[in-house]
Amino acid sequence: MSVQFLTNIRQLWVNPAINHGLLILITLLGVTIPCWYFELQETATPLILGVIAAALAESDDNFKGRIKAQVLTVLCFVIATFSIEILFDHPVLFAIGLFSSSIGFIMVGAIGPRYAKIAFGSLLIAIYTMLGAHSSTNLWLQPLLLLTGAIWYFFSSTVWYSIAPLRPVQQSLATVFEQLSYYFDAKKTLFHPISNLTPQPYRIHEAKLNVEIVVALNNFKQIILSRSNRGIVDGPSDRFLKIYFLAQDIHERISSSHYRYQDLGSTFIHSDIMFRFKHLIDLQARACSKIAFCINSGVVYEHGEDSNQALEEIQRSIKYLEDQNNTSWKPLLEQLNYLFSNLSTIEKLLSNISNPDAINRENDDILDDTDAHSLKEMWLRVRSNLNPSSLLFRHAIRLSIALTLGYGIIQMFDIERGYWILLTTLFVCQPNYSATRQKLVSRVIGTLIGLFVGVILLSLFPSMLSQLIIIVLSCVAFFVFRVNNYSYATAFITILVLFCFNQLGEGFAVIMPRLTDTLIGCLLAVGAVTYILPDWQSRRLHNVMAESISANKLYLAQIIGQYRLGKQNDLTYRIARRRAHNQTSLLSSAITNMLVEPGKHRSSVDDSFRFLTLNHALLSYISALGAHRQRISEQSTHLLILEAHREIHGLLEALYVQLHNDTQSQINEQIYSDIETKLSAWRQDEEGSARMVLQQLHLIYRMLPELQSLANKLAKRNRKDAVLT
Repeated sequence: MSVQFLTNIRQLWVNPAINHGLLILITLLGVTIPCWYFELQETATPLILGVIAAALAESDDNFKGRIKAQVLTVLCFVIATFSIEILFDHPVLFAIGLFSSSIGFIMVGAIGPRYAKIAFGSLLIAIYTMLGAHSSTNLWLQPLLLLTGAIWYFFSSTVWYSIAPLRPVQQSLATVFEQLSYYFDAKKTLFHPISNLTPQPYRIHEAKLNVEIVVALNNFKQIILSRSNRGIVDGPSDRFLKIYFLAQDIHERISSSHYRYQDLGSTFIHSDIMFRFKHLIDLQARACSKIAFCINSGVVYEHGEDSNQALEEIQRSIKYLEDQNNTSWKPLLEQLNYLFSNLSTIEKLLSNISNPDAINRENDDILDDTDAHSLKEMWLRVRSNLNPSSLLFRHAIRLSIALTLGYGIIQMFDIERGYWILLTTLFVCQPNYSATRQKLVSRVIGTLIGLFVGVILLSLFPSMLSQLIIIVLSCVAFFVFRVNNYSYATAFITILVLFCFNQLGEGFAVIMPRLTDTLIGCLLAVGAVTYILPDWQSRRLHNVMAESISANKLYLAQIIGQYRLGKQNDLTYRIARRRAHNQTSLLSSAITNMLVEPGKHRSSVDDSFRFLTLNHALLSYISALGAHRQRISEQSTHLLILEAHREIHGLLEALYVQLHNDTQSQINEQIYSDIETKLSAWRQDEEGSARMVLQQLHLIYRMLPELQSLANKLAKRNRKDAVLT
C-alpha cells in the first residue's frame, strides 16, 4: 500500500464533513437494518427524522457537557413533539402554541450558540411531528419513534467522540491556520513593485479574508471554552491553546501595515527587495497550510529551512540598499527593517508550532469566559434581548409570524402535506435578508434537482432494501454538503423525503406537493424578512462603523500603555485585540450583506467600501504597533508618545460620537494642521522604537480627516433617505 494512498485516506478521515458523515452512516445503519430485517418500513421514517433533528441540534462539548446538553435537548424534544400531538386537532390552540413556542425557542438562543442549536432542533422535531401527525394512530407512537432516533444518535455520537475527544479541537485549530494561509496569500500581492499601486481592492479583499480568520478564531475559542473550567484550560487541550495564542500573534503581525505599500513599491521598483519579501510571505503561507494539515492529522509539524534562507537574502538585500547611501531612501529603508523584524518574528512563531512552550508567554492560560453558567445569567441574557432593537428578537417575531401564517394557509386550503411549508420556512428564514436570499436560491435549486433525480431513482430501484440504501446515502450526503453547498444538501434531503414517503406507498404522490410547499415556504420567508421588522443594513451601518472605530481606539490605548509598562499578552489586551478584529469583521459582513439587499435599501455603497478600506488600514497600523510592543524606558520619549496618542485618541472619540449619533460634524482644519505639524516634528527628532510609534500614529492621523468626511456624507445620505421614506 503506497504512502500516497495512506495520505489520501488520512486526509479523508480528518476532513470534518467526511468524519461526521461516517458517524451519520453508522447511526443510520443502526436504524434502517432492523427496520428492513423485521419489515417495519413504516417506522423507518420517524426514526431517521429523529436522527436528523438530533444531529442538527448537537454542539461540541467535553464528555460531561455533551451529556448535559443531550439530556436538555431530549427534554426539549419531548415537550415539542408531545405538544404537537396534543394540540394537532385543535387549530386555534395549535396556532397560539406554534407562535408562542417559536418565539420562546428562538429567544433561548440568546443564552449562547449551544442553546440556539437546541432551540432550532426543537422547532425542527416539532415540524417533523406535524408531517406524520395526520396518520398517527395514537398519542405515543410517533413521538416515541422520533425520540428513539434522537437518543440513538446521541448515544452513537457520545461513543464516536469518546474515541477521539480532541478531534473537534484539532479540526477547529487547523481551520484557523488554513484561513491564515489564505490571508498570507492575499498579503503577498501587495509586495509587487509597481509605480501605480491602488491598495483599496487589496484592502477590501483582505478585510473579507479577515472575516473568515476571525470566525475561525472565535469558533476555536468556543470549542476550547467548553473544555475549560470557567476559562482556565489544562490537561490535553492546553497544548492546542498555546498554539492558538501563537496563531493570534501571527494574525496580529501579518495583518499589520508598517507603511504605505504604494510608496514602497514605487521607490524600490528597480530593486529585488519587494520580490524577496513577497517570496518569504509565500513560503509562510505554505507553512500555515502545512501546519493546518499536521494539526488535523495528528502529525508532528517540521518547519523547513527555505524561510530562513529567504530571511537571510532579504537581510543582505537591505544591507546592499543601505550601502548605496541614497538619502531619499533612508526613511523607507527604516520601514523595510521594521517589516523584516515583523516577518522574522512570524518565522520564529511558525517554527515553534510543534514546541509552543519554547515561546515564553505569561498569563496565557486563561480565556475570556463569556458563557452563561447560572440560571440568573441565562435569564439576564434573554431579558436583555426582549426589545425591538435586538436583532434576535426581531428574527424571533418574523419567524414566528411566518410559521403561523404557513399554518394558516395549510388550514385554509386544507393542504394534506402542507407542513413542508413550515419546514422550508424554518430553514430559509434567516436573521437577515442576505442570508435568507442565499438560502432561498439554494433551496429552490436543490429541490428541483432532488425531485428530478429522485423520480428517476424511484423508477430504477423499486425494492425496499435498495431504497433504504438510497435513504441512508442521501442522509449522509446531506450532512457532508450541508455547510459547504446547501443546494446539494437540499437535493439529497429531497431524495430522502421521496424515498421515505415511498416506504409508506406515497412516493410519486409527494412530488408536486413538495415543490409547491417549498415555493410557498420560500415566499413566506422572504416576505417575513422584507416586511416584518426588517433589518436593512444601511439603517444600522453607522452604528457598526462607530463600534469598529471605538474598538480600534481601545485596542490602540492598550498598546500605547504597554510601551510604558512593557509587553504583556494578558487577558485585557487579548480582549481588546479580539474585539477590534471582531468589529472590523462585522463591518465587512454588514457592507457585503447590504449589496445583496434591494436597490432602494442600498445606501452610499462606494463611500461604505471606502470607509471599510480605511478602517481596515487603521486596524493594520494599530496591529503594527501591537506587533512591536516593548517598554520605552526614556521618560521624555514616552511623554512625547503619550501626547501624540492623546491627540489621536480625542479625534477617534469624536469620530465615534459622530457616527453613533449619525450626525454631521465640521472638520476643524486647524486641529488637523496642528497635529500634522507636531507629528512631523516629533518623527524627525526621534530614533528607534519611538520613531516607529510616532510614524504609525502619523499614518493613523492621516486618514482621520477622510474618515470624518465619509461620516458626514453617510449622515447626510441617511437624513435624505429618512425624509424620502
